[in-house]
Amino acid sequence: MKVFFKHGAPDGVSEIVNPANSDSDGLELALVRPAPGRSVDMVSPGKESLLVILGGRCSIAVKGMETWTDLGGRSDVFDGVATSVYAPPGAAYRITAGGPAEIAVFRAPAPEGGEAYVIRPSEVTVAVRGEGAWRRTVHTILDESKPAQRLVAGETFNEPGAWSSYPPHKHDRHDPPREVVFQELYHYRVKPKDGFGFQRLYSPERHVDSTFVVEDGDTVVIPFGYHPVVAAPGYRLYYLWALAGEGRHLMASEDPAHAWVTRKG
Repeated sequence: MKVFFKHGAPDGVSEIVNPANSDSDGLELALVRPAPGRSVDMVSPGKESLLVILGGRCSIAVKGMETWTDLGGRSDVFDGVATSVYAPPGAAYRITAGGPAEIAVFRAPAPEGGEAYVIRPSEVTVAVRGEGAWRRTVHTILDESKPAQRLVAGETFNEPGAWSSYPPHKHDRHDPPREVVFQELYHYRVKPKDGFGFQRLYSPERHVDSTFVVEDGDTVVIPFGYHPVVAAPGYRLYYLWALAGEGRHLMASEDPAHAWVTRKG
């Protein structure tokens, strides 16, 4: 089982996760860092794409559709809310950076159709979830309220010592309305950069039960199972996440061994 990737983001295009190198069932992640003043051209036949600007500013042109200039502006993922662009399956696009910029590109198989559009920070849903030691902030970028075929995506921010994806939940069985099948990716950043966190991935029967030390730039594929996360004290932990399933309405079930924490008192 290949689910863990220690990988930074070199200049140019870095293909992090795809079905050829992992247990991903079609869900992909690439990181793009165009040299200042240069462009990167990309196209993904049979795959829809979500481009999330992690830091810096850039222009994005989707061939035959739209061009947006001077997108983004946050210095890094901890500095505000993301700007993103959705590109439909098979649409060619060009990313041009005037200065240092980093863009994450999620892809998932989808039939042709749809239009490109931009998701501004004001269109991102920002919510605080959980309480106490599992209180975290979630930025939902792409959900079923916005046009797409398979992708759902967002960003989660853990304060030092705090948990997220907690109580542990999973979405690997078709049992609506309790649960539906989605694969997922987490891409991590840590502040300060030399910090770390932990990600556990386990199945209900414990046939799989693994814990990973996650550091700045690491990525974890979540093909199944419960997947809680915790930040080390002293360090803020961020992960960019995307899911792909047969539909886009999220339904997940919590681990009954730990779900009691939300009902205490």
